[in-house]
Amino acid sequence: MITVFVHQNGQTQVVDRVEREWLDPAAAVTFWVDLKAPEDAERRLLSDVFGFHPLSVEDAVSALQFPKVEAYPGYLYAVLHGIHSEPQHTQFATRDVDFFLGRNYLVTVHDGDSRSINAIHEMCTRHEHILKEGPVALMHRIVDRMIDNYRPVFEEIEARVGRLEEEAFAGHERLSRRVMRLKRDVSSMRRVLVPQRDAIGRLARREFPVISDEMAYRFRDVYDHAVRLTEEAILFQDRITGIFEVNLSSVSNRLNQVMKLLTVMSTIFLPLTVLTGMWGMNIAIPHFPGGPDVQFWWILCLMIAICLGMLVFFRGKNWL
Repeated sequence: MITVFVHQNGQTQVVDRVEREWLDPAAAVTFWVDLKAPEDAERRLLSDVFGFHPLSVEDAVSALQFPKVEAYPGYLYAVLHGIHSEPQHTQFATRDVDFFLGRNYLVTVHDGDSRSINAIHEMCTRHEHILKEGPVALMHRIVDRMIDNYRPVFEEIEARVGRLEEEAFAGHERLSRRVMRLKRDVSSMRRVLVPQRDAIGRLARREFPVISDEMAYRFRDVYDHAVRLTEEAILFQDRITGIFEVNLSSVSNRLNQVMKLLTVMSTIFLPLTVLTGMWGMNIAIPHFPGGPDVQFWWILCLMIAICLGMLVFFRGKNWL
């Protein structure tokens, strides 16, 4: 699906195709071409009409590319990732958006719905000045919206980390699966955000002539947001590692308590077993005073005395 916005003579219109004369350096027109899940005929627009380098076209139509910025003769090629998963979803996912930035045009390529680009579509339809500001400003709006869309997902991850921390400190067991699932999501987030931060940083450092000083300042603000998100992702990883260690420590402590209780019980019953075994043998053994009728009560009292003595000893050693 192809959508073309063109601004000329003070008006912004939606048209169904790109005119070659718009690429003339003397053309007083600004246009935006958005390719959503392009088919083969629409992909040929990138090479046949715009004349983009085959390597950049190949990257644009490939399934997945990590964030990067590359300068080609006459245009700038960038790949950035927008958040794809909703805040209530448990799995983190992104979708890459490819940008071709020229003197008077912007071409975006993505393989599915993009919330950021859909929002800018509506803005271009309602406000004439969006395209009037130029393709660099348009790209800044899209990138800024893409970074802003990370915030709700980060807040949801913050809540998930907080809940797991409370459960880990409370000694809840069976957290390992949930902790590892969350750690996998945060690791995926960090793998995307670190190169994305660096790519946006290049746009903010005035490396490319197509980006003016004023627009570099705007990209610098987006870069600051990307840096904060990256630092939060790193902090999430540290907190999740701490949760995992606390959970293991809690499970180990509980196991130690159970083992200590079982050991104390075994130690108490060991002399009782020896005592009953000796007096249960079918041989002549010494008897307590009082005759055969009171031997059982003598043995019972002796066993109770041994139990109480051992419990007092264990309590005195703080083993109970």
